[in-house]
Amino acid sequence: MTDVATFTPSPVDELADRFWDGFLERNPLWATVLGDERFDDRFDDPSETGRAAELAALDVLEADIEAARHPDLGVEDRITLDILGVVADMRRQAHAHRLWQLESVDQMSGPQTLVTELARFQRVDTPERLERLLARLAAYPGYLRAHAVNIAEGVAAGRTASRVAVERTIAQVRRLLEDPAEASTLVVAHPELSDTDRARLTAAVETSVRPALAEFLAALETSLPSARSGEGLCWLPDGEALYGYAILASTTLPETAQALHDHGLARLDELDAERTEIAQRLGYPDAAAYRLFLEDDATNRTEDPAELVRLATEQVRRAFAAAPAWFGRLPSGDCEVMAVEPHQERDAPPAFYFPPAMDGSRPGRYYINTYEPTSRPLHRLAATTFHEATPGHHFQIALEAELPELNRFRRLGSRLAGMAYAEGWGLYAERLADEMGLYADDRERFGMLDSEAWRAARLVVDTGLHAFRWTRQQSIDLLRSRVGLSQVEAETETDRYITWPGQALAYMTGQREIQALRAQLEARDGVRFDRRAFHDQVIGHGSLPLATLRRELPGWVPAAE
Repeated sequence: MTDVATFTPSPVDELADRFWDGFLERNPLWATVLGDERFDDRFDDPSETGRAAELAALDVLEADIEAARHPDLGVEDRITLDILGVVADMRRQAHAHRLWQLESVDQMSGPQTLVTELARFQRVDTPERLERLLARLAAYPGYLRAHAVNIAEGVAAGRTASRVAVERTIAQVRRLLEDPAEASTLVVAHPELSDTDRARLTAAVETSVRPALAEFLAALETSLPSARSGEGLCWLPDGEALYGYAILASTTLPETAQALHDHGLARLDELDAERTEIAQRLGYPDAAAYRLFLEDDATNRTEDPAELVRLATEQVRRAFAAAPAWFGRLPSGDCEVMAVEPHQERDAPPAFYFPPAMDGSRPGRYYINTYEPTSRPLHRLAATTFHEATPGHHFQIALEAELPELNRFRRLGSRLAGMAYAEGWGLYAERLADEMGLYADDRERFGMLDSEAWRAARLVVDTGLHAFRWTRQQSIDLLRSRVGLSQVEAETETDRYITWPGQALAYMTGQREIQALRAQLEARDGVRFDRRAFHDQVIGHGSLPLATLRRELPGWVPAAE
């Protein structure tokens, strides 16, 4: 972890960390995920009072940023102010757009999922830690009631979530309520507890969590008839402005829906040509024919969920072993592969990553969705692993947390400024893995191209849904025909894009920027281009807005002599 003795904070660093400490206090679940236990006895406040507190904090932050600007600032201080400015602007816009009316209904990370999140991240191995969790659970009913108020406010204002999001969230809460308290994920996750402590935790689930979920379920069911008529934001009265915000918040660039849509279609055509080349080399007339073979190939499926985890673990190990030839700096440890929990797997994406705890008590974790394993073709697994784990998100995010020359906000919170950098790196890493020789064969390389086509398709369907009034079925059909997703994957992914407007745009927008910068530096340096230096610098300054990366990176990678 970071050697704080090597870091002497500047006034800008101190400003950033003051903001970050306040942010964690207002968003204690984020702190828990990072292993910061100071606020483990509470939830954030999604009510009007909590929103007022954040706006007041943004007033202070904006004043501090203005006071700190100076023409002689060092490069890292200048970048820190850049990032803080983007964060302040995006969060203020979120308030102006009243996003709280829409965000309480979310089948992937909504308030109903937090019991599972706490099971993953909150420790109870001391009496003090157990007391903090019990206090947090006692606050859960009030937390969910505040979200129910926000949902009702959205219904009254005619600004509601999509029907499919409400239906999926209702189904998820019902599944959570099917199990008795003693079978709750939160209880089962802690076999180390004594009988007495287990009884106390079970009682807290029974008296606080389950009634709160039942009350929240009733609020969701009440709201269902008012769910918006179409899937995308464009069906709301202020949908165009909302989606414009979502594009900027996700990509960190002033992109238009039409330009992103067109770029996605163009990339799909280019990737079709690459996939056809592989298919023909393997003896098939085109990509569609080879994909049909893969769908029927028994060796491209497994019925065993544990086999998916085993294969992904082996891919992670192989990638970490190859990394020193491509990176001068490696994270202190590799990541752990885990299956998504049963109650959430039906609605979860194929995979995702959580960073390590700050104190080293928990490694980075790559979660893989093993629901209906036969619907998850093995030829795409490697690209997913290299994106989420090594050399993708785990390298970028774990290294970010270990950079000794950056303040805590830059190491732990700069992703607040948008995900295009992080997701762009993940997608870049899928292609980089091909350069590194990590794909076992052309079948896995075809999977890599399918994976990249998936991200190109995201540009098309996200903009289609939220700007051009596409139906859910149009999105599913495109993901099936142009990417080769299974029916289950296409449905789950489409519903993700409906619920998280703009998030799907981050991947290819960020990859495009990183690849363009690499091409620029390769042209500058020719055969002397230093790929290790390039990679170390791209992920050596923490998460960045893409405009900042574009401005600074050429100066960080010295020209070859």
